[in-house]
Amino acid sequence: MSTELETPSEGVDESEKRGYGEPEWKNHAKQTDLSELLKDGTKESHDRAENTQFVKDFLKGHIKKDLFKLATTALYFTYSALEEEMDRNKSHPAFAPLYFPTELHRKEALTKDMEYFFGEDWREKVKCSEATQHYVDRIHYVGQHEPELLVAHAYTRYMGDLSGGQVLKKVAQRILKLPSTGEGTQFYLFENIDNAQQFKQFYRARMNALDLDLKTKEKVVEEANRAFEYNMQIFNELDKAGSLLAKESQDGELLIHDGKGDIRKCPYYAAQQGKGAHEGSACPFKNVLVVLRQPNLQLVLAAVVALASGLMAWYFM
Repeated sequence: MSTELETPSEGVDESEKRGYGEPEWKNHAKQTDLSELLKDGTKESHDRAENTQFVKDFLKGHIKKDLFKLATTALYFTYSALEEEMDRNKSHPAFAPLYFPTELHRKEALTKDMEYFFGEDWREKVKCSEATQHYVDRIHYVGQHEPELLVAHAYTRYMGDLSGGQVLKKVAQRILKLPSTGEGTQFYLFENIDNAQQFKQFYRARMNALDLDLKTKEKVVEEANRAFEYNMQIFNELDKAGSLLAKESQDGELLIHDGKGDIRKCPYYAAQQGKGAHEGSACPFKNVLVVLRQPNLQLVLAAVVALASGLMAWYFM
């Protein structure tokens, strides 16, 4: 890898090459710059997400190795969807300036991580959980119907990965004893970006130069907040599932059921009763805990953990 930042692979003219790594644009930033609107417009969502129990525990290094290992599954599905839509819209004027597959795309790296964690036949062992599927579906909808909003998802994911994602990688390697040589954390390795800070500055400049009117920029901010909402729903789901796992560990028994047995033992049913929900509602964590008991099918909680890593990365930007 060279010691100087390589020029992004597509869509860079000569004047940008000369100015790459010299963010003079930020000296002239305006409140109508998309990057500034995103920063200010998602602050409340940042704060709310940062105060979920799962986020606080992860940042303290309180995370089980099995859950982090499973996280790669959701990352694979999420980035597969995102990069499919980015490829689809690589010539769209509202996204083309932000299309840097060589520098940013993560699917190939995630494939390596999947093989490390699950073996060569990993595709036969994994599936997308319900929570991740909701986010994946939204990404596909945006890419196919409102591509001008795709920037909200690309910026949130990749800029976070280049920032706090690097911190999370070190935490995982230290706490979970993952190899320092990178096995299992290829996702966080951006081999074609030598200086992450300079690249982020360049990316923000490109984003600010998009030909979007103020109304569209406001919609982009709304879409970014929507992404945070998806993640916070996942955090809450993980907190509940984690509580069941902790209780199981303490009592030595599996506190799940399909409507039989002592319903008071299930925090999901207790919460549903408190909200006046229908008695027929099924506990969503039954399958999660059952799967976790099967080494070859450890996949469901991946979605819950994985999307969190990208979101938490924002706090270090």
